[in-house]
Amino acid sequence: MSVPKLRSFVLDTSDARRLAEFYRHLLGLEYRPGDEPPASGDPDEGGPDWLVLLADDGSWQLAFQQTDGIRPTTWPDDAVPQQMHLDTAVGSKAELDRQHERVLSLGGTLRFDRSDDPEEPLRVYADPDGHTFCVFVG
Repeated sequence: MSVPKLRSFVLDTSDARRLAEFYRHLLGLEYRPGDEPPASGDPDEGGPDWLVLLADDGSWQLAFQQTDGIRPTTWPDDAVPQQMHLDTAVGSKAELDRQHERVLSLGGTLRFDRSDDPEEPLRVYADPDGHTFCVFVG
């Protein structure tokens, strides 16, 4: 029996270029040809509606769809549930700590810190639009 293959994970956003740049830097992804940012000072013809970032091996993509009315999740409070989130992993606690500084410098916000857990250290962040993502060790 065949099953659908996951092609893309799409995030709604109030600013597609801003959020694409956040994840491009965070995850080391590349733009799909034609979706790159314009030269400085030029209008962003491709940025307002839909942008795609590609994994280096082409196995998956992360897309950004421009929309109004984004309601950032309030997780861990349940007033606005997270509904979906991204999980990422690094190889060590030291790398988790290094990535913490990177995430904050890129505009992410710490939502939950379990970095001292000896069995499963992790931190949960919100991106600039309030979507949550985890960084695990392992």
